[in-house]
Amino acid sequence: MGICMQFTSFNFAVFFPLVVLCFYMMPKKARSYWLLAASYYFYMGWSPKYAVLILTSTIITYVCARVMECFENTQKLQRRLVLLTGLVSNLAILIFFKYFYFLHETIAELMAVFGVALREGGLDIILPVGISFYTFQALGYMLDVYRGDIKAESNFINYALFVSFFPQLVAGPIERSKNLLGQIKIISERPSWNFEKVTRGLLLMLWGYFMKMVIADRAAILVDEVFGAYYMLEGVALLFGGVLFLIQLYCDFASYSAIAIGAANILGIQLMQNFAAPFFSKSIGEFWRRWHISLSSWLRDYIYIPLGGSRCSKARYYLNTMITFLISGLWHGASWHFVFWGAIQGGMIVVGDILRPIKKKLNTMLHIRIEKAGYQALQVLVTFALSVVSFIFFRAESVHDGIYYLERMITRFDIWSLTAGNIYHMGLDEKEMEVLFFAIFILILVDWLYEKKKMYFDTLVKGQSLVAQYLISIVLLVMILVFGIYGQGYDATQFIYFQF
Repeated sequence: MGICMQFTSFNFAVFFPLVVLCFYMMPKKARSYWLLAASYYFYMGWSPKYAVLILTSTIITYVCARVMECFENTQKLQRRLVLLTGLVSNLAILIFFKYFYFLHETIAELMAVFGVALREGGLDIILPVGISFYTFQALGYMLDVYRGDIKAESNFINYALFVSFFPQLVAGPIERSKNLLGQIKIISERPSWNFEKVTRGLLLMLWGYFMKMVIADRAAILVDEVFGAYYMLEGVALLFGGVLFLIQLYCDFASYSAIAIGAANILGIQLMQNFAAPFFSKSIGEFWRRWHISLSSWLRDYIYIPLGGSRCSKARYYLNTMITFLISGLWHGASWHFVFWGAIQGGMIVVGDILRPIKKKLNTMLHIRIEKAGYQALQVLVTFALSVVSFIFFRAESVHDGIYYLERMITRFDIWSLTAGNIYHMGLDEKEMEVLFFAIFILILVDWLYEKKKMYFDTLVKGQSLVAQYLISIVLLVMILVFGIYGQGYDATQFIYFQF
């Protein structure tokens, strides 16, 4: 294990200011080289061996894109063969390191049905952090070149930096070549310092640290307690654990995205938005247009639409939806409970589409005014409840555990246990719970303001007076410093999406 480079680590607190300082002090022509070196150092913080994999993926996709561009558009067979070579080789690396044990166990179980025992594998494979993120980013670039959406990048340094740019390297957002690579190519032409971008970047990083250290890591304590002993708990505790897990996951992942976008802003690079107040969604389909936007849009553009999207028969549309979400589930983890979770997401969208005409008729018959706030609030609550239920399978260790969790939550639900105070005996005392609830209130308020004004946190704060900007920043910083300390023996939780 090398030098830990988590955003919440002391090492990053030293590393990032040094990177920024050197970036703005050195000649502009050297900046891309400096950022590439910093990105590889950042990634090698987990293990120097990881650098070999990302460099291999970079070289393969770079060469394939350049070769594809050598062929004319009329030479479709040659272009497809080169594309297929790049896709297969990169996916083979991803499958080996992420899905080897999953495939081995699945095949072993199938063989056991026929009485054949498969020998245990002797390999010790460690999953490289963020491999799914940078693999999808590199493949997206290669597909863009194949489609003719962009020209193949001739400068290897620029392309290598596009694949490995450290703020979004290990947990996204999964960037597009048109956006990130286009900015990297002109990095030497940008002004030396942009005060507006730097201050916005610092605000986003501050908001990210608040979501991670005050909400996500605190909620993780109770969530771990609940899911670790779910077979002994009653329905109220299980429901509370399910709700808090969805909030924890959102704050954990959205915090990484906010810090990544903020850090990139400070370096003069704008990354794509990855979350858009998903808990205010009025349907599961809308939820996925607001949650992990970079992955959802990647799957839409490179899998769902090529399959035919919605411009086909209903049956094919439903099949395309299910395939896309099954791939999404498998992308998230090498386990059947992730695949099952993906199937639930796709299934809810399909069922929602089937029921849409029926719901419309009922609304007409009952004279329900769907534009009213009460009806829309109900839609938000139903979507949130469905999300909580489905994400239980995301957190559970297996499909069986997820089903049993839901069964106990429904059949052993005792409303009176809310007054018993048992919830304060699961890792967080009453004061810690109050801090958590207050922090979640701030989160909901910020997301509600985004929903009303379509302004993300940095824009909201920047729209206030200078005194208010300083006051908001100081309050968040104090909360991070004071309430981000969880007591003796507490170990900061790693960002959940590092495993993907």
